[in-house]
Parts: sequence; C-alpha cells; structure tokens
Amino acid sequence: MFRFCLAAVLTFGLATAAGAEQDPPRDWTWEWTETDFSRASIPFAEIFSGGVRKDGIPALDSVVMLPATEDRELQGPEPLVTVEIEGAVPRAYPIRYLTWHEIVNDDTAAFPIAVTFCPLCNSALVFDRRVGGEVLDFGVSGKLRFSDMVMYDRQTESWWQQFTGEAIVGEMLGTQLTSVVNWMESFDAFLERNPDGLVMQRPQGFTRAYGANPYAGYDSSGWPFLYRGETPPHGIAPLARVIRVEERAWPLERLSRQEEITEAGVTITWDAGMTSALDGRDIAASRDVGQIRVRDAQSGADLVHEVVFAFAFHAFLPDGEWMLGE
Repeated sequence: MFRFCLAAVLTFGLATAAGAEQDPPRDWTWEWTETDFSRASIPFAEIFSGGVRKDGIPALDSVVMLPATEDRELQGPEPLVTVEIEGAVPRAYPIRYLTWHEIVNDDTAAFPIAVTFCPLCNSALVFDRRVGGEVLDFGVSGKLRFSDMVMYDRQTESWWQQFTGEAIVGEMLGTQLTSVVNWMESFDAFLERNPDGLVMQRPQGFTRAYGANPYAGYDSSGWPFLYRGETPPHGIAPLARVIRVEERAWPLERLSRQEEITEAGVTITWDAGMTSALDGRDIAASRDVGQIRVRDAQSGADLVHEVVFAFAFHAFLPDGEWMLGE
C-alpha cells in the first residue's frame, strides 16, 4: 500500500510545490478561497500534496465515548492516545481510528480538545481548541510539510503545523495552540489504570478497514514518505523512534535497553506491551515497540511529549539536543 501511494502522488506533490516560494500554486487559491496566503511564515515550496485534497481524510467532529470495559473491538496490545485531564473522566482514542481520520475534535468535561495523529511521523499530539475566546474546529488539509500533517481550522481556513501546533499560513499566522498532556499506550494499560475510563467507539457513517494499517511496512521502509529534508545526525535512522520533550530527543532504542532514564529534569520509563501502528497490516498483531511515560523528575507530573520519528524531530528542530547517553 505504501509503495502504491508513493508512486501515485509523487508527481502531483512535486507539481503542487513547484511555485515561487511566496506565490501559492494556483490550484491552492482555487480550493482555499478563504485562506489568506499573503500571511505565511514558511516558504510555500516546503509544502507538498499528500495525494488528497481538503478533507479527503475526514476529521471526526462527533464521536461516541463508551466505558472501556464495554468495548468489544479493541485488542489488548493495540495503541491508543490517552488523555487524562483534571475534572474529566480519562479518555482514550484508538489509533485504529485515528490512522484513518487523523484529527478528532472532541469536547471533554474540562475543555474542547483536538486529538491529532500523523501516521507519517508517528506523531500523536493533543491541543486545546480554545484560541482568543473562540473554539476552533480542525480538519485535514491534505498537505504535508517535512512529511508532517498540515491541519487547518474551519473558522478562518488558516493552516497549522501539527508538529509545532503553530499557524503557518493565514489569518491566524503565528498563533500557538496550547498542548495538552497525553501519551500513547496499549488498551490493556489504559484499562488496568482506568477501569472507569472512556474509549472512543468505531466512527459511524464511514467505510474504512478499521484495525488495518494502510501504511503496512512503513516504519521499516527506510525513508519517510515525500520527505525532502536532511538525514538525522549521529547515524540515527530517519524512521527510528525518539521521545521528544521540548527541544530534546531520546532514542527509543536506548530507552528500551535501560527501561528508565532520569536526566535533564525528566524521568522516562519504558514498558513492553504496545504494538506499532505502522508495522504489519494488522495493527493488533504488529511488533511490540513498547510504551513510555514522561514525568517531571521532581514532582512526578506527566509532561507534554511525543514519540516521533527521528527525521521529523531533526526537520523541525535542527538545533535540538540528542540525548544519546554515554
């Protein structure tokens, strides 16, 4: 599937990015009539088509959350995104659904959130949807920058970089979304810790092979899809997983050997038991990559982080610090 997608969209992606750096391609202005392309912080040539147009990957705006104990579709080692907000019941968003939709606009008892997952970067990030007194709704633009999803908000059609949570094109230019602490873990781990927690149910009204990985073999393919940036330093493979905390990255391979690392003010732990979302065709039966938690070394509070492919960390944080140990 991955090779087919690459062949199918490479020509279109190159054509989309072929314009002058600050002159958007004409088809963008036809499709994005409400986007203010005069306001941009990045060269337009860095943005490629991912092979679909706006909303070709449909974000979810209405989801059903049920008690995790009542779920009959998820299997124990499947990965999901966990959100535990004070004042709200813990919620889990299965990757088997996020892979096909990439964004969930949800409302918790505390505040509205956007749960996002970029399969090409393995990047799961959650944002507060409140900006300047307004609640934004996010969709998938169909565009990529350094192989990372470019989101858009439906209120102004500004474009947002998923990796940074920052508006890079349009009326909202420079606005920074507030990150919400989350982590990726197995269904078993979530259920054990939160027997009264909620889990997102299968989306209704869509025909998708939920539970199947449309990017089979991607995380061992050697090179990221439509990526034109530099190779990470220190001999680190582009598709190696790293734990990003602010501007530092710890290789997952190092953590899986040591199982716990405390340095730079954080404690990171690793446990086996969660499958890769980007390995085999069947997510639940894929190889075990383990699950991590990142906490403040002093207070023990969970910290904002993500487990992301090394190429994305280097592309967006070229001066970032690589925590390689001795």
